[in-house]
Amino acid sequence: MEELLNISPIDGRYKELTKKVGEYFSEYNLIKNRVIVEIEWLKKLFSIKELGLEINEEELKILEKIVDNFNLSEAKKVKEIEKITKHDVKAVEYYIDSKLEDKNLAKFKNLVHFACTSEDINNIAYGIMEKELIEKVYIPNVSKLIEIIKEKAYMYANIPMISHTHGQNATPTTIGKEFTIFAYRINKILERIKKEKIFGKFNGTVGNFNAHLIAYPGTAWINVAQEFVGSFGLEYNMFTTQIESHDSISLIFSEIKLLNNIILDFDNDMWMYISRNYFMQKKVEGEVGSSVMPHKINPINFENSMANIKMSNGIIDVFLNNLQISRMQRDLSDSSLQRNIGMVFSFCLIAIKQTIIGINKLIVNEEKLRTELQNTPEVLAEAVQTILRKNGYENAYEILKEMTRGKNISLQAIRDYVRDLKIDEYDKEVLLNLTPEKYVGLAEKIARIKIQ
Repeated sequence: MEELLNISPIDGRYKELTKKVGEYFSEYNLIKNRVIVEIEWLKKLFSIKELGLEINEEELKILEKIVDNFNLSEAKKVKEIEKITKHDVKAVEYYIDSKLEDKNLAKFKNLVHFACTSEDINNIAYGIMEKELIEKVYIPNVSKLIEIIKEKAYMYANIPMISHTHGQNATPTTIGKEFTIFAYRINKILERIKKEKIFGKFNGTVGNFNAHLIAYPGTAWINVAQEFVGSFGLEYNMFTTQIESHDSISLIFSEIKLLNNIILDFDNDMWMYISRNYFMQKKVEGEVGSSVMPHKINPINFENSMANIKMSNGIIDVFLNNLQISRMQRDLSDSSLQRNIGMVFSFCLIAIKQTIIGINKLIVNEEKLRTELQNTPEVLAEAVQTILRKNGYENAYEILKEMTRGKNISLQAIRDYVRDLKIDEYDKEVLLNLTPEKYVGLAEKIARIKIQ
């Protein structure tokens, strides 16, 4: 029952929904990636011919095993060192020093963290985590949401319903077409996120390669750094202070917020449709909708999604307002902020999964939709006045406004009016056979168009 003692529902109530985030954005994984960066930099130094450093194959394998054998127990050793250093990256350096001593490679200790500032290690470690989390967790889950919405859009493509503009009855549409809109909108932002690059720096204390150049002036350090950063799948940022400026991840966060808002918009619509009984919800045996009203099946999954999106967006706002700001060449405010990046994706993941669960509970109430359409013949006023315009009538809009606005008009009354019109006989026949259920335009076709 340890989850009952957690402060955050991310690691408690919702831990089954968020555990994938933990695999990529836990403190353990941060420490491990710091170790990876330190070891890879050490290996990189040996590959630079101008430095004249030597290492044999056996020694190289020992370095690689420090990473391969790193586990939770080893991470705890780093944390024990940090209790003394009060510096998380320096603790990693000392940990690697101790491993080299254990393997009789103490001769390489002077090269661990060579010419680095802690931010060189940290920004690459965070970049790796962000890239992997986005590619392996966030994008697949958003893609799954898009697919389920597209699937339902196709399924509901030809089911007509009254639409609502300003909360009032408006021109009919189909459920499928309305679903397709959201699939398209979410996919459009996701495609932008997929193309974004996360940047990394590796240029020393204030971004000038000062220490590098003083030690080895004949080395093309900019090229070395560019190769090194690129080896992690990150884009190289040459123009920095002590820290990487966080512009790229901030841009991604801004796009995630845009995508979050589209899901929130979808959740709101689903909530409204359920409240109007356009959708019923599958009854799950054992579930309770209300502690006192036994009849209720509440749209809890959409409501849950809404709340978690707002939490995600709230944290994103903090990042966007602060992450890119660092006084002069460095302050530590970004360091504490970055430790909460996993929370953004955790709340996103909860929201996405709750929305998917909510969608899968929906049952279209076709009888309700049909009855409501039949009871709102006034929406055909648009069709009638458009045909009148086509046939040269002046003031067509005003005529239909006087006839229908704020009035409880019947379909028969509209047809009686149409019969007396002096218009093209084909147009008259079209209007006489028109019902609200049939007046859906190209909605079905649009709903079935493949999303690009």
